Amino acid sequence: MEKIKRLWAHKIVRMFVWALLILLGLYLVLVAFRVVHFFNLDKTNAQVEKIHNTKLTLNDVMRTNLPPEPVDADETVAGIDANQNGIRDDVELAIFKEYPNSAKTRAVLLQYALVLQMQMTLPVVNKETVTATAEDRSKALNCVWSITSRENMERFLEITEKNENFVKELQLNTEQRKKYRETFYEYLGSYTASHKGCDIDLSTLSN
Repeated sequence: MEKIKRLWAHKIVRMFVWALLILLGLYLVLVAFRVVHFFNLDKTNAQVEKIHNTKLTLNDVMRTNLPPEPVDADETVAGIDANQNGIRDDVELAIFKEYPNSAKTRAVLLQYALVLQMQMTLPVVNKETVTATAEDRSKALNCVWSITSRENMERFLEITEKNENFVKELQLNTEQRKKYRETFYEYLGSYTASHKGCDIDLSTLSN
């Protein structure tokens, strides 16, 4: 009888130890999950802040920072950005070639190109970061629209559509890039269209 009691006591102790080990394991998993969650949250918040703080500069508009003609510009989704201003080099050069005498037009198109390229190069892609770029895209489109008078709405729509498509077709010039953008926008959340516009005060530009 005493032997049976000792066996039961031993079993109970073992069960108790295993229960403690299981609880400890679950606790460690929970802690690890929370650490990863907050680490990813910090990365996301930092990336969203960086997105909204990325601005076109006057140097980008005024030919002081032009890159060389890229080689193999379409090998990857991101392409080449040798001057590291956030705009793909072949797109940037095409805008300057098309509008050599209009700094205002270059400014609005380069800002739009900057946002579209940002969408192609985000290191953190999730609902929050994708939505942040969409908000900045809305702002960039406001900028594109701002250089054309609305007195003649037919002409306004024609010119703004032309300007928008000019940049978009340059940016999405391969099937790989088009597919990437489709997948990218699957993460998009709801947002309010921006009422802001150009990064650069266009009134400071002479033409």
